[in-house]
Parts: sequence; C-alpha cells; structure tokens
Amino acid sequence: MEHKLMLLTSDNQKYRKLLTSCHLPHLTILGDDPQSILTADIWLAEPPLAAPLIGHAKSITWLQSTYAGVDPLIKPRLRKDYLLTNIKGIFGPLMSEYLFGYLLAHQRHHQQYKSQQAEKIWRPGNFKTLQGQNLLLLGTGSIAQHIAQTAKHFGMHVTGINRGAKPTLGFDHIDTLANLASHIAQADAIAAILPSTPSTQCILDQQTLSLLKDDAILFNLGRGDVLDLDALYQQLSQRKQQHAILDVFNQEPLPQEHPIWSLNNVIITPHIAAPSFPEQVVEIFANNYHKLINNQPLNNQVNFERGY
Repeated sequence: MEHKLMLLTSDNQKYRKLLTSCHLPHLTILGDDPQSILTADIWLAEPPLAAPLIGHAKSITWLQSTYAGVDPLIKPRLRKDYLLTNIKGIFGPLMSEYLFGYLLAHQRHHQQYKSQQAEKIWRPGNFKTLQGQNLLLLGTGSIAQHIAQTAKHFGMHVTGINRGAKPTLGFDHIDTLANLASHIAQADAIAAILPSTPSTQCILDQQTLSLLKDDAILFNLGRGDVLDLDALYQQLSQRKQQHAILDVFNQEPLPQEHPIWSLNNVIITPHIAAPSFPEQVVEIFANNYHKLINNQPLNNQVNFERGY
C-alpha cells in the first residue's frame, strides 16, 4: 500500500532531507502546499501547527508528533479518529542536564561568586551539599526516571508522585497526588514533569505552594497548567529564599507584562529544557513507519482520554 506523508514542522527542509536518507518503502513525501492536508494519510507534525488543520484532513490515519506533549491535539472538540503517537525516550538526559545544571549552580552560589569576582572580592561562603537532600518528582515516567537516576549519583533521596503510587525503579518512595502536601513540605527541590490532565491542572496552587520549605527550589518542566503562576509570583515576592526555575507556561511566550519576569529569585527559560532534535524524531518516525507497514502496533500511542 502506498502512503503519503505531510510535514508540518518549523523546519520542513531539514526533516525532508533526513527522511529522504531513510529506507521508507512505499512512502511519498508531499510538498508544502494546502492540497497535502487533503491527500496525506500520515502527518509528521508539531502539535500547535497541526491542531488548527486536523479538522480539514480527509485521509489522515496516523499523526506522529515531533513533541512529547500533544495537548493541542487532544482538546475535547477535536477529532480522535486516527492514531496519534508522540516522542518518548529521548528527553531524560536533556532534562536531567537542565535540572542539575541549575540546581548545582544554585547550591554552589555561582551567581554570588560571579558578582564578587566583578568587584574583586575574596569571600568564601557556605553551601549545602546535595547529599541527603530530598528531591520530589511530580511524575515518574521515562524523564523522571532518568532524573532520579542522576540524583542518586549525588546521594539524594528521591520521592516520586504518580496516579496510583505504582512502584518505579530508581525511586526511594512513590506516592499519589492525593498525598502531595505531605511530601512537598519535606522537599528541598521539587520538579513538576507531569502531563496535562484534568487531575494535574493547577495542582501547584496557592495552598500547595504555601507548604514549600523556606529555602526550597521549584522546577516546572512538564506542562504550564500544573502551576498557578500568579500564586507563585505572590509567594516568591514575599519569600525571597525560595527559588523557581520555570521553562513552561500556560501562555507561551510568557507575556512581557507578567510581573514574575522581574523577580530575582526566578529564572525563566523559553521552553528549551529538552528540545526535540529532528535526527532523533526521524529515527522514531522511521521505526514506527516500518511497524505500520508490517501491521504491528506503533510505539508511544497516545490515549486521547488520558491525554498522554
């Protein structure tokens, strides 16, 4: 059976070149024109670009997302009559680099010593080692598992939160979202790496954030809607010893008028913690394509009801 592929990415030329070098029998890569929306039965697409067009697709049977997050494609009114697969298994090392890069810089007072250097001040300070500190990971999927493994190299105690307290290798303790309050109060560092679902939206609200330790550091790396950003701003404005590293937001780009930009105890990055590299995406797509033409189940199928 012949298949037709439409590319809907911010770098179609790069993807086209990579795909052409793969052995993908019976696959025609269509051009970048509106007619492709009607004739393509396979899409390789970025979810924000695909979501406004998916309703016009006449032939689509499978969409391979170039992202891990597929939130724009699983909204209630959008169609669900096709296979949707996402990207998994490549983000753990990148996310771990991001988290521990910032965490170590914070713990070792990099900014303080940089400021002292500018003034030629020699003043050793005290710092807290990561050994024995409590890391709380909201989410226990492949990314969280990699972070937990890295944390163990630093001697940290790692607690994970998931839907059913399912035991997961690499964690010292696993619990459910229902018991989040008791764990967040004990955590030195917290990282949210959760999917966007009705049960995870705004779980880091004013009440929960108020339980943070006085010197806690919070990372939001998964989905913007798990965090009440206005509540976090109010909290960090008053509790200067607490810090936040934020990479994802409800609205992206983060509006310039939001006051959280101005806080010295916040670092904002533009959703760059773990990008999807085209070479890795194409490898995952090619593997799934071969499964498709051999009538095998595709990897990383998204459950439209669960949202991941």
